[in-house]
Amino acid sequence: MSPRNVQKDLQLRKERIEHILDAALQTIAKRGIDSTNIKDIAREANLSVGNIYNYFSSKDDIFSEVLLRGQTAYGTTLEDLASLDADPRIKLLEFCKGWLSNESNWAFTIMLQSIRTNQTVNPEIRAAATQRFTGNLEPLAEIIRQGQADGTLIAGDSRQLAFYFVSLIQGLTLQLAPGYEIPVHINPSGIVALFLAADTPLPETDPRTAAKLFRFHNKKMFDK
Repeated sequence: MSPRNVQKDLQLRKERIEHILDAALQTIAKRGIDSTNIKDIAREANLSVGNIYNYFSSKDDIFSEVLLRGQTAYGTTLEDLASLDADPRIKLLEFCKGWLSNESNWAFTIMLQSIRTNQTVNPEIRAAATQRFTGNLEPLAEIIRQGQADGTLIAGDSRQLAFYFVSLIQGLTLQLAPGYEIPVHINPSGIVALFLAADTPLPETDPRTAAKLFRFHNKKMFDK
């Protein structure tokens, strides 16, 4: 087989795996952890059960990979955002906008919380998910520390505040499940305002900063 064909086969395999993981995420969000099986995932992916087993050995393997993919991409996104030379208040705002504008984040949030609280899930998967969740607080805490250093964000334990911020927007994400939306407008600026220092406004984004942050506003947090 030529190198070109080998590369093509590898790319097709990668695409098929991503397709299965996307289908698994949607299935778990709709049916729950306990009610989801390989047949359900295969049906959502429009594949045979045998085809699924060509790529994954078990349902737990699929769960584990969905979480690893999503949490890793999310953490990388936050690290990149924290490293940008921009106002920390605007960083929080763009993070919030990007999160809430992603149409699939509600599904991932449901899956993450279900796996972390479901006693029937493999303990190793639950522990790994919790560890990654905890680690991903650090880049958000760094953004908060940046704001505390320049007096624009409220004082307090930066990691604790990061946990509050993430828990708030994840909770709001759950209200965006298709067909079950709560008819209340979610205002990202109002969310960030809860973390501003007293008498500190949320500034306008200047054109240069806007260009830097454009991809964060439009990025799906759990992109591959």
